[in-house]
Amino acid sequence: MQPRAENGEGPEDPRKQALQAWASTQLGRPVEGVPASSDASFRRYFRFRIDDGSVIGMDAPPPQEDCRPFVAVDHLLADAGVHVPKILAEDIERGFLLLSDMGSKTWLDALTPDNADDWFGLAMDALVAIQAASRPGVLPDYDEALLRRELDLFPQWYLGQHCGVSLSADEQRALDDVFDVLVRHALSQQKVFVHRDFMPRNLMVSEPNPGVIDFQDAVYGPVSYDPICLFKDAFLSWPEQQVRMWLERYWDKARQAGIPVPSRCEQFLHDCDLMGAHRHLKVIGIFARICHRDGKPHYLSDVPRFFAYLDTVIARQPALQPLAAILDRARPQ
Repeated sequence: MQPRAENGEGPEDPRKQALQAWASTQLGRPVEGVPASSDASFRRYFRFRIDDGSVIGMDAPPPQEDCRPFVAVDHLLADAGVHVPKILAEDIERGFLLLSDMGSKTWLDALTPDNADDWFGLAMDALVAIQAASRPGVLPDYDEALLRRELDLFPQWYLGQHCGVSLSADEQRALDDVFDVLVRHALSQQKVFVHRDFMPRNLMVSEPNPGVIDFQDAVYGPVSYDPICLFKDAFLSWPEQQVRMWLERYWDKARQAGIPVPSRCEQFLHDCDLMGAHRHLKVIGIFARICHRDGKPHYLSDVPRFFAYLDTVIARQPALQPLAAILDRARPQ
């Protein structure tokens, strides 16, 4: 496929024109959209100015994207008291949504060492609210098939497609063994609603703070997933001791709220290490796929961050030690 422009727009953009016409009808006046944010998926967002305010139009082109999960999870989180965009209008068949505007500044832009402790406390509160609403049978299960599909992105897209690395039979067995450990451990954890990308880039500076976005891929799965996602971010790194302190703080908040975290904090931290390793491998694979399939190479600049995360957790977790030699074969320069 031909790479798309980084802002998703070309010289002729019939979907943008169709979204504008639909939004104009919904708003009762002609409007013209300007790009509101970038996205690693096929979804695009446009801001429409109205009077002294604005709204957001989402373009989720079928069949690549399906807005129904976004709508369902939006209502689910709103009912849990989480600050999410309000859905003002929808055309599911064409993949158009009109949303309240949560502003243009993400936590990725606004977090500093001075405000991080207070703000992450607010993020923990929002996360606990999401998890407290959890119940089975509402969201898709984070099952073994999905866990393995995510892990397979690393050898397929990063090792193979990006690095041209072919694993020996012994290396493949070692990687399979590590994947087995990660999958078994993820499946052994207590289950809650999992955002799957609960990180500063998907938290908006808003009132109340934070506004939560990009939740359409939510599932029902391991309780440690979102906490480690929040503090081992794709685009922002924190000192390891600070991460441990925040994870301990989350664990205490979650335990007091009745979230099914382990009774011992050390066990929870162990769970976060292994769940984090799963996510780190998955994201490396995703970033390589975004580069080679979708023509967005800039995501690869953050791959070294995930290698650093993996180095840290491998040093703590003997079951992951076989990964070290494989990572060394494909380590970014």
